[in-house]
Amino acid sequence: MDATTATADERGAGVFNAAALAGKYLTFSLGSEEYGLPVLKVREIIKVMDITPVPQMPAHVKGVVNLRGKVIPVIDLRAKFGLSAQEYTDRTCIVVVDVAMKRDRVMLGVIVDAVSEVLNIAAAEIDQTPDFGERIVTDYMLGLAKVKNTVKILLDLDSVLRAEGALTGRTF
Repeated sequence: MDATTATADERGAGVFNAAALAGKYLTFSLGSEEYGLPVLKVREIIKVMDITPVPQMPAHVKGVVNLRGKVIPVIDLRAKFGLSAQEYTDRTCIVVVDVAMKRDRVMLGVIVDAVSEVLNIAAAEIDQTPDFGERIVTDYMLGLAKVKNTVKILLDLDSVLRAEGALTGRTF
């Protein structure tokens, strides 16, 4: 199985395989931090458009957008990760991604501060997520990539955005 489709269960509890994670990642920023998403999860990148709010959703669920006739939910990744709110700029965009939910695969939009680049990350550049203690949940991280003298957090979008996390009040 390749790195772009491996879930936390498929990677195995306590088993880390950097070779399985190697590949192309879309990198983006939230504040001063850099993150990476497997490119095969990314469907497209669009500028922020009018978002229709949906009542009684958690603060990180901004609402829905009509993308060429298809209504997709939009999640603010800053709010999802508990980061302070920031005004949208001309670099703010929505990354449309394909995510495995409980019963089906769905398209969701995630708002990020800025998209950086697509990187080919080698296995030698990927480290296992460190242990932050037993009460700290890190299952949303595939690993940490050391690229160009920086560390990029490689995200497991299925864990970040699955139904029990994305549309409820759970934040990381």
